[in-house]
Amino acid sequence: MDHDWIEVREEGPHDECGVFGVYLPGEEVSRAIYFGLFSLQHRGQESAGISISDGERIRTHKRMGLVSQVFDSETLDGLQGSMGIGHTRYSTTGSSVICNAQPIEVKTPYGQICVAHNGNIVNTRQLREELQGKGVEFTTTNDSEVLAQSIASLHRGDLVGAVRDAMHRVRGAYSVIILSEDKLIAIRDSRGIRPLCLGSLNGSGTVISSETCALTVVGAKFLREVEPGELVVIDREGMLDYQAIEADGNAVCVFEFIYLARPDSHIYGRNLHQVRRRMGHELAVEHPVEGANLVIPVPDTGIPAAIGFAEASRITFGEGLIKNRYIGRTFIEPDQRLRELGVRMKLCALKENLVGRKVVMVDDSIVRGTTTGQIVRLLRDSGAAEVHVRISSPPVKWPCFYGIDMADRRELIGYRMSVEEIREHIGADSLGYLSMRGVKKAINAGRNHFCTACFTGDYPIKVPREMKNAKFALEELPMAAGTAAQPE
Repeated sequence: MDHDWIEVREEGPHDECGVFGVYLPGEEVSRAIYFGLFSLQHRGQESAGISISDGERIRTHKRMGLVSQVFDSETLDGLQGSMGIGHTRYSTTGSSVICNAQPIEVKTPYGQICVAHNGNIVNTRQLREELQGKGVEFTTTNDSEVLAQSIASLHRGDLVGAVRDAMHRVRGAYSVIILSEDKLIAIRDSRGIRPLCLGSLNGSGTVISSETCALTVVGAKFLREVEPGELVVIDREGMLDYQAIEADGNAVCVFEFIYLARPDSHIYGRNLHQVRRRMGHELAVEHPVEGANLVIPVPDTGIPAAIGFAEASRITFGEGLIKNRYIGRTFIEPDQRLRELGVRMKLCALKENLVGRKVVMVDDSIVRGTTTGQIVRLLRDSGAAEVHVRISSPPVKWPCFYGIDMADRRELIGYRMSVEEIREHIGADSLGYLSMRGVKKAINAGRNHFCTACFTGDYPIKVPREMKNAKFALEELPMAAGTAAQPE
């Protein structure tokens, strides 16, 4: 079959990270955490780390790269213990360098603690300057160390009390797992913006995970989600949970439903593949395409919505684009000629399926607008008679300050252009976005249970003005000697 190739830089938003923790009395947990992180790899590909406690000492291994690159059997054999946490990172505060890899390790007078964090702390700079004024030295430029040091500074022999006190001072989005020598602690911010859930393992064990998909791979049974403002303690006495701070209502990130979480995960008891399929149903109702004879997804995240669109419109679903699933993160810079042509590795057009067809191309979002036009052009060059683009979310118009890497509003094509201007810019015959009403109808979990700030500008947690340049907000602040932020 004849193919044309095009490079596609990731168009969608990037989540900060995935967190995973296990307590399994009498068993080694490093491999369970490894496989849990492997299942959460989609949430971050910059670095990975695992911290394990044997009851007396915590050992940590973390490096830049994918989970499979950071760990091998020998490394995991060196991480002995029945309790531990893991982290896979995509940076939203702090550069992508080894010192910012997690879990973050902090020493206190009462022992070591390690912190794995998903989200963004919006009062990071204020807290860090206060702590530095008290003599605390920082070794990273990320907000997760600020959270860890805040807990350490409040530790007076009662770690749970210190975590609870820190939750009253820290503002922003955080789903966090904390490891000490003898316990795991899970916490979630007062709005529950980033996901976090609990599972049981082998009767006596407990698992904490960003997503339910990682529970399945280690054989854990889903128990429930960690509630907004809740603090959960897991130790030899079992599991204790209580409300540490007042919940301000559910406001989980709606982009978890649209794009970020894996389609086999569940949030609010909803399977995300089915939710995205229903988004396709709603999209077909709101923006039908008369006379179209093929619906194709932009793989992989556009597949469920494309299936739904085809079902509701009774237009044939098919493949028009093939994704090379063996492309990992590459650190090899192309030369100028290849940069101009594109690296041409990720998407391949199936010409025989496209020639002469009136095509509906379904994707989950257009954020920066850097690749959608290239894909439309590829489809036309491959013989499509018409290309109608349908997006299973509203236009992204506002930056996220809660753990998704799209913090510069000037980058957002939905802010700079109208829908018609975007249609013209990407070269589509028509362009339709799913309304927020359609998104919420597809999820069917209550009208006010979501953070929709990136679509509406309605931020559930107040964001300080200095967060406008949040990703590198701490880069110019002093760090401890010998800990400069250098790539590994």
